[in-house]
Amino acid sequence: MTLAHIAAFTGLALVYGLLLPARLRGWAVLAISVIAVYWLQPALPVRYLDFALPTATLLLTTCVWWLTRPAGRGVTRDDGWTLALIGAIVLALALTRNLRADLRLTASRPPDALVVAVVLALIMAALLVVWQALHRLWPGAVLIVMMIALVVLFVVQKAEPLAVATSALLRAQTGQQTNLAALTDLQWLGFSYLAFRLLHTLRDRQTGRLPALSLREYTAYALFFPALTAGPIDRAERFVADYQALSQARGLLPSRLVIGGTRISIGLLKKFVLADSLALFALNPTNAAQTSDAGALWVLLYAYAWRLFLDFSGYTDIAIGLGILFGVRLPENFDRPYLRQNITAFWQSWHMTLSNWVRFYVFSPLSRALLQRRPRPSPLLVVFSAQVVTMLIIGLWHGVTLNFAIWGLWHGLGLFAHKVWSDRTRVQYMRLAGRPRLRMLWHVAGVVMTFHFVALGWVWFALPDTQAALAVFARLFGIGR
Repeated sequence: MTLAHIAAFTGLALVYGLLLPARLRGWAVLAISVIAVYWLQPALPVRYLDFALPTATLLLTTCVWWLTRPAGRGVTRDDGWTLALIGAIVLALALTRNLRADLRLTASRPPDALVVAVVLALIMAALLVVWQALHRLWPGAVLIVMMIALVVLFVVQKAEPLAVATSALLRAQTGQQTNLAALTDLQWLGFSYLAFRLLHTLRDRQTGRLPALSLREYTAYALFFPALTAGPIDRAERFVADYQALSQARGLLPSRLVIGGTRISIGLLKKFVLADSLALFALNPTNAAQTSDAGALWVLLYAYAWRLFLDFSGYTDIAIGLGILFGVRLPENFDRPYLRQNITAFWQSWHMTLSNWVRFYVFSPLSRALLQRRPRPSPLLVVFSAQVVTMLIIGLWHGVTLNFAIWGLWHGLGLFAHKVWSDRTRVQYMRLAGRPRLRMLWHVAGVVMTFHFVALGWVWFALPDTQAALAVFARLFGIGR
């Protein structure tokens, strides 16, 4: 989100809270979220793709809602009105193709509205045929197929060779130069977060934990605009409880205005003042190439570490603040992570909603599956395997590259090493209870070591390939030039 987006959403929140009748607030949140999917989508060089991808977001969300409905639940009048509203917004945005660019909400000129309507009808008909065929052949396969489809879409978008090949194919279809295809051509707004929300509901539907949700509730959850671009990753049942209360809640109370406005202000300071200032001299390929002194390179690394934290947590503060103004309290995502004394505590404080998601849907199921094997593996091997796989998935979630995979392994091995260390030093640590100064020294040493372990891991984030990262590691410790 840019400053213009944040200002517009804040202004809408004031109108929403002060003037809008309570019975319309849920509908307003839905409408704003659907429009935001298009408005926040950046312009893309492939013709019409910056309109097609937001439309695909809406199609995916609707399809997953359909698949996650409780057995026997039909389409209600509320669902019908929701589908009509979504369709009307999409067609209305397509109709703006003849307006001046500064009057359109889409990043570029949208396709013809009639073409959009026909294509959407054909896609929905085809999806319905596929669903009926799968449902007849193997009812339990439908949810699994959708999960696989989401993962495939994610990999195609994040893996450069696949993204470039897909972009070249799309460029060929639109008569554009295929040799200009690039990874950035498939910059799908918010898909990383959307995929995790959809996978969460699909999995919870399999296990029977997902409550019954209307299309309006489900779409508002999946696309809630403050959290669309940078999280946090909320849970459906928690979000819907707040969403359902919008129609009974009072208007924009002064307390909500103060709390929400304060969080937005803090987020703006973090992101647009501190983080953007640190970005000028943070670690990146250009700054690293221009720095010959090891000490200066450490300064670049520290600046990068704090820039990441301030940027990401700043956006989270803005999202939470906007959510409060609209009556939805999003979960916290950061809790002083750089002040934690071990890597386990760090991951309980950094991007907490992502950590909770992978712990619930990856680490715990994988650990249980390994413990049920015969012969039963050692508990230490189970912990090692589950932690490494979990962190590898978190790394690849950021991008399907070797550097992100190494970063995931870096943290997976760090978590396992801490597990072994804490098990073997638990007695010694308990003895520090009566020695406060030594315990404080232990704590400070842990904070310093954890911060530097995390900061060194960011090298894999900051640089484009393994060779460049290894060269920076060598220079940080005075080995290379």
